[in-house]
Amino acid sequence: MRGLKEALSKGAQQAVANLGKDGGYLNNLDVKIPLPDELKKVEKLLRGLGQEKYADQFVATLNHAAEKAVPEAATIFADSISQMSMTDAKSILNGPNDAATQYFRKANEAKLRERFLPIVQAATNQAGVTSAYKKLMQKAGPAAQFLGSGATDLDGYVEGKAVDGLFKMIAAEEQRIRQDPLARGTELLKKVFGSLGK
Repeated sequence: MRGLKEALSKGAQQAVANLGKDGGYLNNLDVKIPLPDELKKVEKLLRGLGQEKYADQFVATLNHAAEKAVPEAATIFADSISQMSMTDAKSILNGPNDAATQYFRKANEAKLRERFLPIVQAATNQAGVTSAYKKLMQKAGPAAQFLGSGATDLDGYVEGKAVDGLFKMIAAEEQRIRQDPLARGTELLKKVFGSLGK
């Protein structure tokens, strides 16, 4: 149990550290947050008009908001690891290769979304996302009127993508630990995951 908790803690900390820094989302193509689908037409139009910088700045702002929110996950994950039962531990050890990720998602997704949203809102307000969005819409001109309502809840969109990206990175860390426990940490990890023959 102690070895599993150490492995989960190590994987979660690594995922949070990788994403919760400048460029953590923006420079990682696996989790980079694109413009919402409703704004793709605007992005295409801007790029066609040689106004790429407006689209690029906007995408960067959305990703930086996610990067600011992600460190909040550390305490949430630490709490769920400390509250883990023996049954949870056995399910993770004997489950599929993403069993730990599934455990984290089930135990923490709602809390993460709740904690991330105000941080994303504060970050987008501070970074002037509203004014950047208006600028984007002005540059798009008449095409902007054809957008759906999903284009308006940018904070909710960023928060959702931030959480999804975090779980994607946790899944990647879990895979690494299961495949090569010794390379990822201590002898204790080797005993926990090496004995599984996965």
